Amino acid sequence: MRAGVARQTVFAAAAGVMALAVQPAMVAAQPPIAMSEAESAAPAVPPLLSARERAETENRILAQRLETVIPAIMRAEGIDLWLLVAREYFEEPVVASMLDAESLHARRRTILIFHDPGAGKPVERLTVSRYGLGGLFAAAWDPAQQPDQWQAAADLIAARNPAKIAVNVSDLHQFADGMTVSQYDKFAAALPAAMRQRIVSAEGLAVRWLETRTPAEMALYPAIMRTAHAVIAEAFSRRVITPGITTAEQVQWWYRDRLLQLGLAAWFHPSIAIQRQGAKGMLEGAEVIRPGDLLWTDFGLTYLRLNTDTQHLAYVLKPGESEAPAGLRQGLANSNRLQDMLLRQFAAGRSGNAALERARAEAVAAGLDPSIYSHPIGLHGHGAGPSIGFWDNQSADPRGSGPIRANTAWSIELTTYAAVPEWGGQKVDFRAEENAYFDGERVRWIDGRQTSLTLIPSAP
Repeated sequence: MRAGVARQTVFAAAAGVMALAVQPAMVAAQPPIAMSEAESAAPAVPPLLSARERAETENRILAQRLETVIPAIMRAEGIDLWLLVAREYFEEPVVASMLDAESLHARRRTILIFHDPGAGKPVERLTVSRYGLGGLFAAAWDPAQQPDQWQAAADLIAARNPAKIAVNVSDLHQFADGMTVSQYDKFAAALPAAMRQRIVSAEGLAVRWLETRTPAEMALYPAIMRTAHAVIAEAFSRRVITPGITTAEQVQWWYRDRLLQLGLAAWFHPSIAIQRQGAKGMLEGAEVIRPGDLLWTDFGLTYLRLNTDTQHLAYVLKPGESEAPAGLRQGLANSNRLQDMLLRQFAAGRSGNAALERARAEAVAAGLDPSIYSHPIGLHGHGAGPSIGFWDNQSADPRGSGPIRANTAWSIELTTYAAVPEWGGQKVDFRAEENAYFDGERVRWIDGRQTSLTLIPSAP
């Protein structure tokens, strides 16, 4: 009986939300949500687009990205030809991000070529494939004239005589390592021998393409973040959690059902864990949530090809309490201080490793016990670009050696540890994660950050 009650408690709140996913007529009347330093308390889910409107939005933004980002990064990297290859159901990360909304997968073998002819001329966007890609790439292969697809690509490249032929091979960055051995061998064999020496890694191109956020994307991001914040606020409420009945894993699966009802996707399985006075570490799974618990969640969704990644904390009030113990409140304040310290270290051209070292030094000097593991975010949750620390490595790392660039979005992910007097000096982990945008001069929160613990009453 108690399990049945818990299941009803966890899922009843989601029953009335279907209408939010099917109100496209409301969208046009809604003003865009601006970036904000303050996070709204218990915000509502913004109206969501229909499938057709989502596709139109995604295609419009992709066309703008191809028109503006590609020429800029090719010229910055000194590459005049970039070749990308994907096979059906085996799309590499860059090609997947370049497919229009109606092309859900590469077809057979999809070859994309970008060529910069120089002299200020537009970059050519070509596809050596049997199928078009939403008009975003010009068809450049007639199988009736040249049945061999690889030879057709090689002939096209030879005719343009590029100084460098960039392909996606990289040992360091998974986003730039999409060219498989079999496809590389076929391509190289088709090229004239003299041109094989011109093949270089497209590592810089791949990373910069994926990490760069455009004005059109940033106009959408605050509402996407607001959606994530709204879902977390629902999860951390009595609509979902009944202390003494609801388990951690039931809240995890509530998240998944809520996203299904909204027509959205999770890019990782949500986390819920409990820290409790007298208990060691994080309690998860079938553990029942109780009054006096500190709850932690890690939740991320994908919408309009952009991702969120957020960690919030909540306190379950004991009977008679109106606020969390001072030690828990101070713990979150410590993590907010660490966020501020890290944001001050963002500078265009500075490496992720340097930002980590500087922020940690300031935090330790201030008496904090920090751990920083922040990362870019955007077309992927753990996005392309330099990392700023890892939870298991607080020293310099090759993955953090790259430069922080302007026009990038970030998941400011970190924690501080502190002894809580009200819990007998027990050491508690105060994890925080919010998403932000770096414009080259300053970092702004996309939709604010958590600065006070969410409070969940122990009784209705």
